[in-house]
Amino acid sequence: MTNAVEATLVLVKPDGVRRNLTGEVLARIERKGYTVTGLKMVNADRALLEKHYEEHIEKPFFGALCDFMESGPIVAVRVEGNRVVEGFRSLAGETNPTAARPGTIRGDFGRDWGTVAIENIVHGSDSSLSAERELGIWFAE
Repeated sequence: MTNAVEATLVLVKPDGVRRNLTGEVLARIERKGYTVTGLKMVNADRALLEKHYEEHIEKPFFGALCDFMESGPIVAVRVEGNRVVEGFRSLAGETNPTAARPGTIRGDFGRDWGTVAIENIVHGSDSSLSAERELGIWFAE
């Protein structure tokens, strides 16, 4: 394990923005000691979402996932810090909000509607390689 500074992408999904949880997510990131180095609100279109979720394009939940992500604004955040990819995923908690531990973002705020667990407040890159690819998509100049 290295202590190299890295960057990751965090998305506050439409449910988090709708429920006014963007500030809470950012506060948790900053309290953990990470630095927000990019921030913007985006109304994502299908092309951007297809590029972001390309590994899921053949999966049955892909359409519903894109529909949900198009349902409202998303806050895209570039976050930097030592082992930030791993650290943010720990802050976020399990993907399924019912299984996510209390104290995590998804455990405290995510909702399980009995369907694909997509209303889980945040997305965080799952590796340094994914982070680099995803940051290029969301923060392309």
